Amino acid sequence: MIIVILLLSWLAFTPAGPGGTAGKESKASENAKKEATAAPPRERLSKTEHRLILDGKEWDYTAVAGELTVGRKEEEAEGRIFYVAYELKGGEKSKRPITFAFNGGPGAASVWLHMGSLGPKRISLGKDGRALPPPVQYADNPFTWLLFTDLVFIDPVGTGFSRSIPDDEKTKKKFYGVRQDIESVAEFIRLYLTRYGRWDSPKFLTGESYGTTRSAGLAWHLHQRYGIALNGILLISPVLDYDTILFHPSNDLPYMLFLPTYAAAVWRHQMLPDNLQQKGLEALLTEVERFSLERYPVFLAKGENLDHREKGELTERLSAYTGLPKEFIEQHRYRISWSDFTTNLLKNKGLFLGRMDSTITGIVPDPTHPYPGYDPSLDPLFGPFSGAINAYLREDLKFESDQVYEFLNNEVNRSWDWSSGMARRQGYLDVSHSLRDALAVNGRLKVFIASGFYDLATPYFTVAYTLSHMWLRDQMSNVTVRRYPGGHMIYTHGEALERLFQDARSFYAAALIQ
Repeated sequence: MIIVILLLSWLAFTPAGPGGTAGKESKASENAKKEATAAPPRERLSKTEHRLILDGKEWDYTAVAGELTVGRKEEEAEGRIFYVAYELKGGEKSKRPITFAFNGGPGAASVWLHMGSLGPKRISLGKDGRALPPPVQYADNPFTWLLFTDLVFIDPVGTGFSRSIPDDEKTKKKFYGVRQDIESVAEFIRLYLTRYGRWDSPKFLTGESYGTTRSAGLAWHLHQRYGIALNGILLISPVLDYDTILFHPSNDLPYMLFLPTYAAAVWRHQMLPDNLQQKGLEALLTEVERFSLERYPVFLAKGENLDHREKGELTERLSAYTGLPKEFIEQHRYRISWSDFTTNLLKNKGLFLGRMDSTITGIVPDPTHPYPGYDPSLDPLFGPFSGAINAYLREDLKFESDQVYEFLNNEVNRSWDWSSGMARRQGYLDVSHSLRDALAVNGRLKVFIASGFYDLATPYFTVAYTLSHMWLRDQMSNVTVRRYPGGHMIYTHGEALERLFQDARSFYAAALIQ
């Protein structure tokens, strides 16, 4: 879920026992070597039958919670990938679509899409996307995508119950990277299609956040390496070109592309000047988008060579759109990062905005610290999502494991090899060309893009900019773009969840027309 985001740090250690002898240490070393060379455990699997009742209609389906072992032969590494798959009963496999779904991070398990939006069970949240008091509750999901596609939720190595074999630092690193991840997930998909007889099914990918980066890379790799042609790709809160979201002194692009989302958040919190607040959201964003592309880039490019009139215009516009004081705008050289914005808009109230969802606010625990240390739109969801998946897998799906289910693994994020996906291993990661190439080779491939107006992790205008620089020409008709009244995890808002479901169902129907 997520792109480079705030992740839960989980550190494990085993304290050394007091005293000991050389003989004991030697014996312990021998035992450790035996364990490391021992055959890995067999792939675990649990298959259960279920029934979903929606609007008086019954839907019978099969759930499989299991593991597949994937190998990276060139690296002499193996990994055990955990998955949960759902198949609706009564459908013909050659006509029934199958969707492989995953989240991002990197380091996020698929629980977010699984129990937040797509799966047959969904956790209960407040209408505004906030967590409810514990313990967590989950129930039948009236907006499950299982109604129009079979689903396979994938936890890449290092997330969920998925681990490298052996699970040591050396082997983990052979999976923690852009290229490494694409290859191992592609191998999982190939194996799944083979073992479950789905090669002749219509095939889709759905990713969220960094999962959209993975999807773009997978689309090309699956086609070129295994001859797997996709019918559709659904990108939720996407990031394809990372220079659109990474703030850096030499990169002015994010300042331009984040501005419309700043304005949307200020509008939502009713802090715009009256003439702007009275506009509808769409009309407001049209104005800010135009300024972001036509005037703001020119001002930024001039650096300190702005004249007095230009400085005045820029200060007025940015202060109006961001709700921040003019002095603050000038002190920051007309460049406002997402952290500048979220921590200062409501500072006089002792509050700050969520990055994942700027409609949600939180209290500042330590006003003397420059950063709050948590995201009020993300961290409170750790308990509901982790609690739900741990209970659901063991109690409903009967999958037995004493492992930690890594819903957000910070170790993966810290260890990620970004350079493996970069041109000449430098610069910014950009997989938009992989998606473009996949669209060029597979002329029937359809792409659906969903963004939230209030997302400050992967703002909606960044993907609009990326699309306009992919030079798709006539193939742009294969791309559907939708925006929703939500944040990074669009589906935490009830209205957005339903709209996303309806739009996705329509997209599948259109993509399956021969």
